Amino acid sequence: MSKKSDQYQLMNAQLEALIHDVPHHIANMANAAALLYHTLEDINWAGFYLMENGMLVLGPFQGKTACIEIRVGKGVCGTAVERDEILLVEDVHQFPGHIACDSASNSEIVLPIHVNGEIIGVLDIDSPSLARFDKEDQAGLAEFVKIFEKEW
Repeated sequence: MSKKSDQYQLMNAQLEALIHDVPHHIANMANAAALLYHTLEDINWAGFYLMENGMLVLGPFQGKTACIEIRVGKGVCGTAVERDEILLVEDVHQFPGHIACDSASNSEIVLPIHVNGEIIGVLDIDSPSLARFDKEDQAGLAEFVKIFEKEW
């Protein structure tokens, strides 16, 4: 196992301990965002957008202020919802229709969150570095989201 893999295993165990049997979704997202922000290196934003009336609306996060509403199909977050897939973007400035909430962000990973087969939101993490996220990050964060979905 790599150092990064070990880090995700520990962080995911911490998430499980934080939110297991806690029925307060917003509080759980707030703790999850703080856990990500203070565990992962080289990131400048970590948080959630939640589906509301067919649009993504800003949820709990850590980092600078962010866009409040994102339409499905727009930007990385909206495209992840439209495609219902994880998007790992090495250079957000090359992503068609990228929404620059923070001009310091250069790479991004967005993971849809499902409950009962429906997308209820996304986990969004940004970095000031190009190509910050890789397949190992994707696997670790996919497990993070699965824990979240299971405890919803």
